[in-house]
Amino acid sequence: MITRIREVRRARGMTLDEVAQRCEPPTTPQTIGRLETGTRTVSLGWLNRIAQALEVDAGDLVDNGEARTELAVAAVIGASGASAPRRSAILVPPRPRSKDVAVTVSASVGDYRAGDEIWCETLSPEEFGRALNRDVLVPRPAGRFQFGRLINRDEGKLQLLPLEAGGRQQVVTNPPWIALAVKLVRSL
Repeated sequence: MITRIREVRRARGMTLDEVAQRCEPPTTPQTIGRLETGTRTVSLGWLNRIAQALEVDAGDLVDNGEARTELAVAAVIGASGASAPRRSAILVPPRPRSKDVAVTVSASVGDYRAGDEIWCETLSPEEFGRALNRDVLVPRPAGRFQFGRLINRDEGKLQLLPLEAGGRQQVVTNPPWIALAVKLVRSL
C-alpha cells in the first residue's frame, strides 16, 4: 500500500514527534518515520491512529490514484513578500471531528468580522486549563452563551473578557463544558 503520511504530515506542519504524541496511545517518532517510509507495514489500525492524530480521514493517507481534495501551495507570503515554496507542498482541507462545534459571527466584534466562522473544540472541565488566554464559548443557563477570552479559572469559576472594547469581565460558575476556538474561516 502506498501511503501519503509524510506528505499530509508536512502539509499540516507537524513533526514526527508531534504526530507520535497525538496518536492514541502515543508512540515514538521513529515508528511514525518507519510507517511513512514504508520500512514498517502500515496496518489499518495504524492508518486510523495516524489519521486521527493528523485530523484527516484515513483515506487521505492512502494514494489510490483517485482525485484528492487538496490544494497545491503556489506561494508563501513572508516579510519580503510572496515567493515560491522551497519544496512542493499541499494543504488538506480541515474536517470537523465529533467534538467540534461552530460559532458564526453576524456582526463585527473584536478581532472577528461579520461572516466569520469559528471552529471550536469542546473541552471537559479537566481540560479547561488548555484554554487559558484563548477565546472560548461557554454555555450559560437557559440556552444562553458567553464568548470571550478565558483569563482565569479558580475553583469552578471561569473569568472571561468580552470581545468588545470597554466590556465588563464576566464570571461563569461550573460550566459542564467549554468550546476552545481553534480555527477561523473567513471569506475574503
